[in-house]
This record gives sequence, C-alpha cells and structure tokens, in this order.
Amino acid sequence: MSAAALKRVVVVGNGIAGLTAAHTLRDAGFDGELTVVGDEVHPAYSRPALSKALLLDGDDLSSHTLPPASHGASELLGVRATGLDLDRRLVTLDDGTALPYEGIVLATGSRARRLSELPDEITLRGLDDALALRRRLARRPSVLVVGGGPLGMELASGCLAAGCRVTLVSQGEPLTAQLGPHLARVLTTAARERGLTVVETGPARVEGRAGDARVALDDGTVLRAEVLLSAVGDVPNTDWLTGTGLVVNGAVPVDERGLAAPGVVAVGDLAALPTPHGVRRIPLWSSAVDQARTAARALLHGTDAPPLTFQPYFWTEQFGRTLKAVGRLPAAGEPVYADGEPGGGPALMAWRQEDGSTTAVALDHRIPVPRLRSMTREPA
Repeated sequence: MSAAALKRVVVVGNGIAGLTAAHTLRDAGFDGELTVVGDEVHPAYSRPALSKALLLDGDDLSSHTLPPASHGASELLGVRATGLDLDRRLVTLDDGTALPYEGIVLATGSRARRLSELPDEITLRGLDDALALRRRLARRPSVLVVGGGPLGMELASGCLAAGCRVTLVSQGEPLTAQLGPHLARVLTTAARERGLTVVETGPARVEGRAGDARVALDDGTVLRAEVLLSAVGDVPNTDWLTGTGLVVNGAVPVDERGLAAPGVVAVGDLAALPTPHGVRRIPLWSSAVDQARTAARALLHGTDAPPLTFQPYFWTEQFGRTLKAVGRLPAAGEPVYADGEPGGGPALMAWRQEDGSTTAVALDHRIPVPRLRSMTREPA
C-alpha cells in the first residue's frame, strides 16, 4: 500500500507529539479515519508547565491548557495500548479493543524513572502528579528533591516559592551535565541565594519503608523530609511494543523522517533519531513537535516528504531566572557576550562548540526565539 493511499491512521499517544501528528496529518490532506489513543483521561496539555507555572499559579489552573484539538479524530482517552501486531496491523488496548490501522504513529512518550518502589517517592510526569503535589505544598512541608537536572531544579524552585524548606541532592554540581559549568553556576548561585540547600554527592539511594522513606548518600549520610521528590530521568514507554522488533536499547530507532517500519512512524520521547552526534533520543518539547510534523508527512508521502531539520531548543524558569538556549548543550568554557556582560544580569551569550556549531543562550532577555535561532548561524 502506498503512503498516499492510507484511509485509516491510529495515533497512539495524546501528548504534544501525538496531537501535533494528528493535526499535521489533517493539514497535509489526510481525510480518512483518524483515531487518537491516550492513556490519560485529560485532553492534551502543556507538560513543561507542570514543573513551572502550574505549581505557582494561585487559583489559576490554566497555565497547562492547550487550545482544543481541531483534528476531528475519534479520541479514546483513559485507555492504554498493550500490544502491536505489525503483520495484522492491529493495536490492542487494555479494555480489549483491537484497532485496525493502515498507518500508525507511535507517540507514547516516557514515564519518570524511579529510585524505589516506595509510595513515599513522588515523581512528576503527568497533570495528576502536578495537581497532587500542588495540594501537598499548600501545607508548606519540608521537601527533599533528588536530582540536579533541569526538572529537579524547577521542582525545587517551585517548592521554595510555595514557602517550603527545600534541600536538593545532586550527583555533582546541579545542571552541569545538562548545561555546562558556566550556565550551571549562574542558576545554582541564584538557587542558593533564594535559600535552596544543595547537597552534592555520588549516587544516592531511596530506602526505608512506606511512611519512612529516606535518602542515603554515598558517604553514609541519611536525609529525610516530609515530602520526597525524585527527578532522575525518564524511561521510554515501549513495553507495549515487545515482540515487534521495533525497540532497540529501550527506544524506537527511526530514520531522518521518523519512519520506523513500513507504515509506522515514531515520534517524541520514545524515538531515537539520527543526529550529527549519533542516534539518540531528544526528549524536549520542541523536538517532539518538529519530529511529529515531519513524521506525519512521511507517513502520507514516504521518502517524498522532507527530512527533519532540527535545531535543539531548551528553556527553563527557576529561582527568578529565565534561560532559553538554541543549539547543542552542554556549553563548555566561557561565552562570548552579544549583549550584556558577566555578572549575572540579563545577557545574550554564544558558544562556539568543538563540532563548529554555535549555541546561543538568552538569560533573562526578551529576545524572540527566531532571533535567538539566527545567532547560531552567526560567528560566536
């Protein structure tokens, strides 16, 4: 069957990748039967807002909302895909339904990685997680956050702003592995100035029992708090694809158009795509959107569709600072200043990377993102 002849498409996953794929299919002229499957009961929402504005919005609970879907698909929400039969072209759901398809979009995302099975270890991945945490923070408990990456730091920032006493446990200096030493130092300094206690350690463990969870550091120190949050990465949701041959090293490898197999595309956090630095996952909001737009067109038009041209974009809000970055991270060494100057104030910075690319960063600066992207095509 040619891609152009598709009459029935199933999108498995109703996050931003699945939503974008469904809209792009319609925009590209697909007028056949479209079904979207989502394991949450909620319509698609902005996941980045969960660890940022939603924790701090007072009585306003709208920061995560997205415009209503306009793709006109049949939406099956609150059900989970449990299997995929590539030969028969069937998706099996946990309610016993078997959905036939001619083309399929795999967009089931990822789940939070956990350090234990203890119910006291709280992770934040979905809207219900964020709302439950928001309710707990209203009592201003002491909080222990394990994980010094962007999500851990954003959670620590939100908990501090809610009036909690917060300790963050990080394997090495927070954010260094993700952003590089210069940017990590700027944000960690802001965190400490706002009252965050940072504990640097080697690998930490969550141990104990229900009702008495604790964090054990590599030197034997044991830390406790009323609320224990972990933010230590994610795990692609590929269990339902067992036996298909699509999963390699825990992810679904795709080509430069998002194609994983004939009639099958994979997008978002579960997809491993070719980059100048090897085949890898890029679990960023902007990446999911760009992948989905490309893959939806490839599902319809095959290799006649244009390949992905992706420019990484990352942003974070924490401890009163806003950072936007275009290009490869982490950024090593010291930046060249296009605007502003060293000292922590608003600035536009650029780094020339070893591979010849440029990374552009706006710190507390109102530069539009297209202009920030253009800086990566200029000498640093």
